[in-house]
Amino acid sequence: MIHALSIVWDFDPVFISIGSFEIRYYGVMWALAILIGAWFFDNFCKREGLPQEVSGSIFIYGTIATILGARLGHCLFYDPVGYLSEPWTIITGFRDGGMASHGAAIGLLIGLWLFSRKNHLPYIWSLDRIMIPVGIGGAIVRMGNLFNSEIFGEATTLPWGFEFVRSHLWQARYAPAAVHPTQIYEALCYLATFAILCWLYYRRDMARRRPGILFGIGLIGVFLTRFFIEFIKTEQEAFEVGWTLDMGQWLSIPFIVLGLYMIWRGATRPAADPSAVSRAYASAMKPAAGKTPKKKKK
Repeated sequence: MIHALSIVWDFDPVFISIGSFEIRYYGVMWALAILIGAWFFDNFCKREGLPQEVSGSIFIYGTIATILGARLGHCLFYDPVGYLSEPWTIITGFRDGGMASHGAAIGLLIGLWLFSRKNHLPYIWSLDRIMIPVGIGGAIVRMGNLFNSEIFGEATTLPWGFEFVRSHLWQARYAPAAVHPTQIYEALCYLATFAILCWLYYRRDMARRRPGILFGIGLIGVFLTRFFIEFIKTEQEAFEVGWTLDMGQWLSIPFIVLGLYMIWRGATRPAADPSAVSRAYASAMKPAAGKTPKKKKK
């Protein structure tokens, strides 16, 4: 429903319900983001001459690490006392939207490091390529937040302001005023980051020629966006009230600094051989010279 100066958002967050069991659009958006990431890594492996088992391996490591990191990050960064007093809610509260992007990022960094060691690939190879699905995936997850009527902004008189009538927070603090749909703002910025990274990867072959630059640009696009939009976003937790910078901004600063460093590092080092990674992988996977595989016992 669209009024003259605002949009009344009365979206049912439940995708499907069977008795007391519910699947929310938020969960569907996470699943979609993960599947899109799997498709991209299939494509990267085909394009760069790597076997499909590499793609399957990074899907497993990346998915588990991202989900665990996102959930644990939310619990530890935003409400450690509450979750430690009722630790079962770390699992049972998944469907309520308790996931943190900074926790997902940390978990993903760890998961990709483990994946890279197992598959004899440079860590930077994984980091550069993961930022492309992170861009589109971040936009999709933010739409899940929109469907949940959560993580919105402060009051606004702009014509695209939203009235989140299903949100208790909006009802208590802002009604009947409209607020900034910061979920949409972030999603649009992440889509712009995704488009830039795709252009650099597919048209400029930047990931293979200048390792590190895509990772750096991706970090800047995601976390600098988050840093600035937090200025008009409602505090997620009561303890943030009165802070000059909120928790999301403090957690974004290290990623922004790392992004700047990776761009500088990639731009100042000599250009790499585009085929070096695939050749090194093939060499690492070959049996040692002079050795023959052992015969299986019958």
